[in-house]
Amino acid sequence: QVQLVESGGGLVQAGGSLSLSCAASTRTSYRYYMAWFRQAPGKDREFVAGIRWNGGDTTYVDSVKGRFTISKNDAQNTLSLQMNNLKPEDTAVYYCAMSLLHQGHVAPPNLQYDYWGQGTQVTVSS
Repeated sequence: QVQLVESGGGLVQAGGSLSLSCAASTRTSYRYYMAWFRQAPGKDREFVAGIRWNGGDTTYVDSVKGRFTISKNDAQNTLSLQMNNLKPEDTAVYYCAMSLLHQGHVAPPNLQYDYWGQGTQVTVSS
């Protein structure tokens, strides 16, 4: 069993920056993909950004392209999300997720994610 623990959320003014981190409790024999999702009040959970663990290919939802950067640190077993030029519409609970096995040509938002963190709140004031 893998525990994912997010940190780094908080309150920031529009135009500001935050950096989120996700620490995995153990190393796994297989790790295909990791991603950040978010869920705003009254809305469905939304894929934000993802990274293929072996290779580093990244994917972003259009609304965050050019503002958010996902990265990983193999040695520290962590996933990060640098968020710049934040907007009020970025306000949500942000979750990290891990997918263990390769799933063919399934797009990152639609992968089966095996582990999820508890989430960290990001609030952007206007």
